[in-house]
Amino acid sequence: MISTALSAVSLRDLALVQAVHRHGSFNSAARAMHISASGLSHQVQKVEQALGMPLFERGGRRVAPTAGGQALLAQIDAVLHAAELLQQAARAGSAAFGGQLRLGVPATLGPYLLPHLIGPFPQHFPGARLDISEGKPRGLLRRLHEGELDAVLAPPTKAQSGMAMRPLFFEPWELMLRADHPLAQRRSVDIGQLDPSEAILMAESHADGLAGELGASHVQDVSLESLAGLVSLRGGYALIPALAHERLASIPDIVVRKLKAPHSGREIALYWREAMPWRADLDRFGQLLASLAARLPGLHSMIA
Repeated sequence: MISTALSAVSLRDLALVQAVHRHGSFNSAARAMHISASGLSHQVQKVEQALGMPLFERGGRRVAPTAGGQALLAQIDAVLHAAELLQQAARAGSAAFGGQLRLGVPATLGPYLLPHLIGPFPQHFPGARLDISEGKPRGLLRRLHEGELDAVLAPPTKAQSGMAMRPLFFEPWELMLRADHPLAQRRSVDIGQLDPSEAILMAESHADGLAGELGASHVQDVSLESLAGLVSLRGGYALIPALAHERLASIPDIVVRKLKAPHSGREIALYWREAMPWRADLDRFGQLLASLAARLPGLHSMIA
């Protein structure tokens, strides 16, 4: 039987404990959960008293779990995950994705793919709302694993426990140059014609080894538009995904050319948690994305 003290603990209380664990700080967790630090501390103590064990060591610069608390924190994560699945299953009967799909998209893909997805989505999934979050693939996949997102579009990565993945499409790299670059007048450029010392690449966007092949310097945490600004100021060149061609080619002093480099590009896959109850909806969503890719210039669908 569950004790009276533990039955008085709410899911909100457990979420507050989880936030302290993730942030390693009562103050940071309090800001993230929109509660005062004193209120957060009180609720955590309530959970500790109900469990009869301290969960955290206090007093250091970073709050750390106690030896016994580590196992209990894993159980708290499991309880909150089960509660999320309960809520999703309750909503799933009325509309696709339970009425809401929280989709994570890389910042180098979202602005160029989403305009093609926003219109067809409600036609294929009536009654479902599409909520978009942009970021880096690694951070988006972490948020998916933690239950903050329902699905993520990202390049393939090593398998994670409890996660499912389906390849969608291949997007080749293209070459962005300043208009006065000697190669700017060519319709296409062979990779062997590029000077590695002129390259400006986004490290996270070129996981296929092309960056290493060029021996290029990396610029991180900038948008593709900012990358175009750097090329316009410094000269040289950058590799960009094909979907960004039209928007970046419209920037003054910038030209975009085809790149002759076989199999050079990125694959995009759809990720979701295996325990989610919407496998059929996710299959249909993957088919929609693949069909869009088949119609967009430069993309190659990976779904038959």
